Amino acid sequence: MSDIEHDLLQGIAQIGMFQPEEIHGPDLLIRDLGFDSLMVMDLISSMTKKYPLLGDLSADHELFRDDVAVDTLRGALRQLTGVPVAAVPRQRAGIERMESVTAFNAFLDASPHLPYFIPHEGVAGARVSVGGRELVNFASYNYLDSNGAPRITDAVRAAVETYGSSVSASRIIGGEIPLHRELEREIADFIGVDDAVLQVGGHSTNVNVLGHLFGENDLILHDSLAHNSIIQGALLSDAKRRPFHHNDMGHLARELKRLRPRFRNIVVVVEGVYSMDGDICDLPELVKLKEEHDVFLMVDEAHSFGTMGAAGRGICSHFGISPERVDILMGTLSKSFNSCGGYLAGNRDFVRYLRYNLPGFVFSVGMTPANTAAALESLRMSAANPQWQDELHASAARLLAGVRALGYDTGLSDGTPIVPLITGDTARAVELSKELDAAGVFVAPITYPAVAEAEARLRFFVSRGHSPADIDHTLSALASLREKQLAA
Repeated sequence: MSDIEHDLLQGIAQIGMFQPEEIHGPDLLIRDLGFDSLMVMDLISSMTKKYPLLGDLSADHELFRDDVAVDTLRGALRQLTGVPVAAVPRQRAGIERMESVTAFNAFLDASPHLPYFIPHEGVAGARVSVGGRELVNFASYNYLDSNGAPRITDAVRAAVETYGSSVSASRIIGGEIPLHRELEREIADFIGVDDAVLQVGGHSTNVNVLGHLFGENDLILHDSLAHNSIIQGALLSDAKRRPFHHNDMGHLARELKRLRPRFRNIVVVVEGVYSMDGDICDLPELVKLKEEHDVFLMVDEAHSFGTMGAAGRGICSHFGISPERVDILMGTLSKSFNSCGGYLAGNRDFVRYLRYNLPGFVFSVGMTPANTAAALESLRMSAANPQWQDELHASAARLLAGVRALGYDTGLSDGTPIVPLITGDTARAVELSKELDAAGVFVAPITYPAVAEAEARLRFFVSRGHSPADIDHTLSALASLREKQLAA
């Protein structure tokens, strides 16, 4: 075996957490080893550091497709070692001339009609005004239809009049206001845990906690459909990272059995409700595996806090499982609770540690008085109106059943207010969004790189405020477009 073949197998073993002898078989594909695109990039990086002649390879190079056999890759790299090293072209000055920047702007220039950054007037509710036209709105997270409620507006106005528009400092050195601790205590009580700590950004909440807590002797084992913030947090840490097959508890169990002896700590990270597919994590089995293998469990409740469980208490309430059995409960306040930011909730000692040590909390200004007040009043309204979740789920079930009956692919969606319509093609997703807009329905396309090209889709966020007439109008528009597509 040549040096480059040996180093390739060592790299695959290290990144994929295998023993080198486990990587064998002429038909073994890269994807069979559980590699995602970021792990492929890690492999390329490790190889090009040692073999500069590979420097022009990238994740989209034909050698690094996920359907390439490991033996094929070994042979191709062995041959490449005989190719002279080409000089690396110098990057032209000006950051706007970076290859990634110029390539993306060329793409945008060739796609001038993408339906993004569309301004709307007024409150983003079940209906929205765009360019003076009222549309049925499926593009906002206003699940409980409480955004703009007079009670919330009054609470925000009072908070700004009392504390101003900013707390003007990190909370630890002078930016704390009573509303902060009031909201944290009420979130903890609502969920059923000891305490919570607020963060000013939802995405950064996951990045902060994963990047800070876990290190070189740890493993972050996450669902393959986990949100970008989870991946970025894992990349920030010095921990190893590995995805397991989406909601596949058998695969997770096998990975835990194989990998647990190799690491100081393992944290399994999942979402309560998956934001792209609208399905739910298998929390009972996750808790069982967590306890069996003595690992940590973190649940991202960005889309389940407020929408699942009694009065919106989240995925633990939905399954009737004590939230104390989950080590890290994370959620955002920008969906059901009409604000911005996130929270981390759990054991009192753990939260106290975060309050004094989490960089994204300690070195960031505190949440604004307006956002804090909006979230607090929204939380109280949800707790006082437990029927809201029943109304929300009735609307979502009506839309999901109707879209499926029309023959559209709705993927894994089940029992949540997120209904994907998978087109499998970016151009079709964009065109369908524009056709629905013309019919009075506002829904955004989700395309690569947010999802794989083959999974391009429209994503409907259902609100409690969507009336049966709104749902039926949307289904009628989809039926007409389906007939048009089939005729073509």
